[in-house]
This record gives sequence, structure tokens and C-alpha cells, in this order.
Amino acid sequence: MAQHTTHLGEKIKGVREMLGIKQDALAIELGDDWNQKKVSMLEAKAEIDPALLEKVAAALKVPKEMIENYDRQNAINFFSSTYTFNDNSSPQVNEIGTQFNINPLEKMLEIYKEKEVLFERMLKDKDEMIAKLESLMKKS
Repeated sequence: MAQHTTHLGEKIKGVREMLGIKQDALAIELGDDWNQKKVSMLEAKAEIDPALLEKVAAALKVPKEMIENYDRQNAINFFSSTYTFNDNSSPQVNEIGTQFNINPLEKMLEIYKEKEVLFERMLKDKDEMIAKLESLMKKS
């Protein structure tokens, strides 16, 4: 009997696709040394360092356990049995009162807004550092 193996790269891909996030967008979230090709290579790996898995989970804004426990067939079964859609493909509230609606464009806008806030904070920190250095130079 074949032993069941966990392919974390495929699980990352499944969660990423379920969230409607492209590889390019994930690369942006992971940092400057990441690109679409590197994300693709990551998704091809069966084993992933726990620290990197944690970083990917943070970039996807999900708990790492969601990635570790992701099962494509269970996700398909869950969504097909839980959510119903009308002709406009907009989600309806189901019998347990849950509504599922992930808009990839809204998700990207949210990511870009977070990046903008981070960039503005970095610029402010840079300006403060320059001011401190200038004051130290004047004292010398």
C-alpha cells in the first residue's frame, strides 16, 4: 500500500487559488526577492521549510494550519454543498447563515492599500532617520 504524502506546495497553490490570488500577487506580498517564477517553483515543492510556510501563510492572510490541512476534494465538496449561487453568480446566504464572497479585485485593492500604508510609514521612518543623522552631524 502506498504511503500518503503531504505536498505542501500543492496545498499552497490550492489555498492561493481558492482565495483568488495570482502568483504575481503572492510574490508581491512575499517581498522584493520574490517573483511569479519563484512562487511557481515553491508550489512545485513537496516539502517546505516551516519558517517559509509561516511567511507564505502570513502573505495569504491565513493560518498556516489552513495550508497544512488543505484538501482540494474536501474544499470542493464543502463549497458545492454549502453555497448556492443565483444566475448572476452572486452568493446567497445558506441554511447556516454563512455568506461566501471573495472578489479578487477587491482583494488586490486591499493588498495595494496595505502596501501603500507600509510604504508611507517607511518614508516617514526614513525622513526621521535623516533628521536624526543631520542633528548628530551638526553636534559633531
